[in-house]
Amino acid sequence: MFEDQQLGDCIDCTICVQVCPTGIDIRNGLQYECIACGACIDACDEVMDKMGYPRGLIRNSTQNAIDGKKTRIIRPRIIIYGLLLLALCVGWAWGVTHRSPMIAEVLRDRNALYQVLADGGVENSYTLKIVNKTVEPKSYRIRVIAGSGIELVGGQKIVPAAAEEVLDVPLTLSAPASTHGIQSVQFVIEATDASASKSVESSFFGPTQ
Repeated sequence: MFEDQQLGDCIDCTICVQVCPTGIDIRNGLQYECIACGACIDACDEVMDKMGYPRGLIRNSTQNAIDGKKTRIIRPRIIIYGLLLLALCVGWAWGVTHRSPMIAEVLRDRNALYQVLADGGVENSYTLKIVNKTVEPKSYRIRVIAGSGIELVGGQKIVPAAAEEVLDVPLTLSAPASTHGIQSVQFVIEATDASASKSVESSFFGPTQ
């Protein structure tokens, strides 16, 4: 007849196998089919209670804990992961605080390269797209920097934009009849409260000589 200390805790009841939804025998060690539901742990603890044995025959643990060794909380892997997480947070914070509150781009009219007016003057048409990325309404001042007498028809413009609104602003540039070839132009968009500004380059086309 065996004494209690010689029996071992497992009584080979197979309840841990019966309750497993994937049908594995956890007594053979951790297997890839295990879904970590913990049903075998609960079932085994109930059997241990009935037998008067200590709980935890089946449990989530580490090899160090099983061997009675001290668990190291600060490990090289933890330090590396912590530094990577810190770098990610710093990068995210920098991106949020330094992001541009406005996007601006200019598109030329695809239907006509240029138009020659009755007096010989030349006009080019554009669409200026402005994106207000802030959660507040803004107003933007639009002006043009260019040579060869190129001007913004109607002069400097101020357009309002609601919070997070995307604007499509039609613009026309005019130049005297003496303008020929391709000229560089620069559209300058500035928030009236000086919170943002952006310059967008484009080209002005005229008749070839």
